[in-house]
Amino acid sequence: MKQFGLIGYPLGHSFSKKYFDDKFSKEHLDDCNFELYPLAQIQAYESLIKAEPNLAGLAVTIPYKEKVIPFLTKITDAAKEIGAVNCIQFDNDETIGYNTDVIGFEKSLLPLLQAHHTNALLLGTGGASKAVQYVLKKIGIEFLLVSRNKVEREHIIAYNEIDEAKMQLHALIINCTPLGMSPNEDAMPALPYQYLTTKHLLYDLIYKPEKTKFLQAGEQHGAKIKNGFEMLIIQAEENWKIWNMENID
Repeated sequence: MKQFGLIGYPLGHSFSKKYFDDKFSKEHLDDCNFELYPLAQIQAYESLIKAEPNLAGLAVTIPYKEKVIPFLTKITDAAKEIGAVNCIQFDNDETIGYNTDVIGFEKSLLPLLQAHHTNALLLGTGGASKAVQYVLKKIGIEFLLVSRNKVEREHIIAYNEIDEAKMQLHALIINCTPLGMSPNEDAMPALPYQYLTTKHLLYDLIYKPEKTKFLQAGEQHGAKIKNGFEMLIIQAEENWKIWNMENID
């Protein structure tokens, strides 16, 4: 039996198990199994590896996309540049870290972009944000990082520094924070939403609920909106290719 799974904490919000259970059933992959592994501490990763000798691949979610890296034997150049891993391949004695969030985000974003989407506000600075930053640099979109607290670093601002001018300049706004994720569905980033226009595109990496308060506010002002569900589907399929050592994009 080939064992696959997801590590993170907590894992109540994850779609991965149902997705892969359905995939294995539909494709008659009777020798494959997918489990959730909620690890209260990243140090429990080593115990998990010893307890599951048939592991063939793991997906990684918050808060371990960065913390898992020291436990791996190697990571790809892209994952190293991003500083975050969301996919682990087990190849004999090697554990190799990849970042497929970048592929999922890029493929789901590109069809939505218009000529005026030249600048972005990127909400959050964690592992998911780093993958998005990597993509924005690759496709030539300038961005400002937005943090809850003022950080004395170039390209990072606090929410209270966002005014009408910044909202007008940054027609692409991407939420990489957990604000609005189930079960805290009433939460939303502290933006001056009154300055949104029909030229704005709001992208939320959250997929549950389907429309977060962040996306609802965008829709109310005529902005285009996109949640993270398609990104997750693409990313999951890229993980599957890696776990099966197929050619990946």
